[in-house]
Amino acid sequence: MKPSSFRRKKITSHFPPQKKMPLLKLLLTSLMLLIIHQTSITSSPLDLTQGFTPISLDNSNFVVQKPYNIPINQRYIFTNGVHQFWIYPSDKPFTNETNTQPRTEIRISGHDYTCGIWQFEGYGCIPSGTTGVCIMQVFGGSPYATTTQLRIYNGSLTYYESPVLSQNMYDRWFKVNVIHDVGANNVKVYVDGDLTYDGVGRGANTHYFKFGVYLQNDPSSCAESWWKDIKVLRK
Repeated sequence: MKPSSFRRKKITSHFPPQKKMPLLKLLLTSLMLLIIHQTSITSSPLDLTQGFTPISLDNSNFVVQKPYNIPINQRYIFTNGVHQFWIYPSDKPFTNETNTQPRTEIRISGHDYTCGIWQFEGYGCIPSGTTGVCIMQVFGGSPYATTTQLRIYNGSLTYYESPVLSQNMYDRWFKVNVIHDVGANNVKVYVDGDLTYDGVGRGANTHYFKFGVYLQNDPSSCAESWWKDIKVLRK
């Protein structure tokens, strides 16, 4: 089965022909445009990366974990800057020495951390029908294996199984920022710039970021996610 494809609609603007305006109307129009411009400035989204230092990433930092018995290109494609992952419930684990659920994920390698404030930023897209799957993780926790999991259930983005962070996630690009403050044992999750989760982490000594598809409870017959513009930052 080949992965899904999304058609991008071309948006065309149609402007009416210009007409001469009376001076008063022109002044009122200019004032209105100024108000709109000022409003857009004050309502512009917060730059969540401000104060953080970007970490340089190259291909060596993107380690693909996929079913151990098949080639990478049967579960993962990287093209035009987009990481595309898919997985089936019948797939094998990523090694023959574990009984974990099937996954196709990228593990950010070379930047494990034990202290400081770290941030993951990326744009994700989930094809409709995908459910019961983890799409992003902060690995490392105690007594559990992870500090954070972002999952998809029936079109909603959840923190583990609950709470619901955002709805109507299918077939659109959305921005994810996850900020992990190790010292304060705090995790914040932002979706499209909005703070959707602010809670306690799960401790542990070493952490790293993962993204892709990792099956959870009640998964769909095929689970898929797309990711692009991945960044890792720290303080």
